[in-house]
Amino acid sequence: MKYIKLLSLLILAAIGFTSCEQEDDLVFIAHVPEEGISFSNIFLEEYTLTSATSKNIGERFTWEDAYFGVPTNVEYELQNSISGDFTDATVVGTTDANELSITIGNMLTYAKEAGLDNDPGTDNPNTGALYFRLMASPGTNGGLPVYTETQTLNVILPEATEGGGAYEVSTWGVVGSGYNNWGAFADAKFYTTATDGVIVSYVNLVDGEIKFRENNTWEGDLGDANTDGILDSDADNNIAVTAGDYKITINTNDNSYTIEEFSWGIVGSGYNNWGETPDAKLYYDYTTDTFKASVQLLDGEIKFRMNNTWGGDLGDANLDGILDADADNNIAVTEGHYLVTLDLKDNSYSIVEATVWGAVGSRYNNWGETPDAALNEIQPGVWFAENITLVDGELKFRPDNAWNGDYGDANGDNILDQDPDNNIAVEAGNYVISIDFNDAEGPKYYLGKR
Repeated sequence: MKYIKLLSLLILAAIGFTSCEQEDDLVFIAHVPEEGISFSNIFLEEYTLTSATSKNIGERFTWEDAYFGVPTNVEYELQNSISGDFTDATVVGTTDANELSITIGNMLTYAKEAGLDNDPGTDNPNTGALYFRLMASPGTNGGLPVYTETQTLNVILPEATEGGGAYEVSTWGVVGSGYNNWGAFADAKFYTTATDGVIVSYVNLVDGEIKFRENNTWEGDLGDANTDGILDSDADNNIAVTAGDYKITINTNDNSYTIEEFSWGIVGSGYNNWGETPDAKLYYDYTTDTFKASVQLLDGEIKFRMNNTWGGDLGDANLDGILDADADNNIAVTEGHYLVTLDLKDNSYSIVEATVWGAVGSRYNNWGETPDAALNEIQPGVWFAENITLVDGELKFRPDNAWNGDYGDANGDNILDQDPDNNIAVEAGNYVISIDFNDAEGPKYYLGKR
């Protein structure tokens, strides 16, 4: 009996010893995650690439941690492909964190490698696609990598023009309590026209007074002391105005001027339930001599009308891209963000899906509880909004009412950035807002309190 017990103990000891040896040699094997890996950021429908904005961030790729079933370090590699099948993959960047950014300059390089350019004199296209994917590899020696699906970024390189459009920004501007609180921010611009010496400004005014001056400086400013429609430099020559949208025309040949109510807007079930709220205003783009609105539309129908009133409203009964006053001419639209362009010279129009930048904040829409305050792309890369009512708080700028690629100003230098803690403090008031994405220093903005 003692012999049997002793033998049993020896067997158990041997088993235990063998188990310890096996445990010391235990190897964890990483498995490919069943759920894979994917990008978590929201991508734009289209990316506009210009050399002037090459230093700006074009896109920030983000993702969740990849888990390979065992504790292990994971390295992430962002890859680009010109062909789209990644047989020509190049490494954009690597990290063990959860994001990597590319600049507009990076994207321009890839676009040119893909055969795109902005020269209208070549046969190369100025629109195309860039392809990206993320590779996640476990362990320090790699192995068993997992990839995201290919992400396509649609890009456009605005065509270069020789000497710009037919019209230019004039040296003259509108200043006063009726616009910019007598110069608290930039004067409203005038533009040249087809008639030599005649300039025009399409401007939104508030109750107050205005004058006209050159180069935003107080020298040679003009008003109308006699209210006779002829500008002069007399004393007490401020021009009284009431709130509204206006077209101001000055003939510098004889100093005559006119101020007339003027605006074109979008109305309909696809925007404001046929006028329950103000129409979506179209803004003048001197580079194309057209009027444009960057707007979020709903499923429904729209028309165009002048001065928020019914009479002379236009639609498109023939669906030929030319506006008319025919019966049953409502234009059907679907929900989305659009750039709407109207050419009053021939009544042509276009409605194209596009990114719409907006202001969001604690004291505008409680960080997105309601739609953002939409800015309008009044010229390529230049965004503008007016009559934006803010209260004390903070704001930022973001595209398409979504938290992807939002901008603030961490340094307080009026150059937008994507740094941490970059909310912009604002005081209560009525504001004019402008962003210029073309500025070489980065997206330059101003908040003009009226």
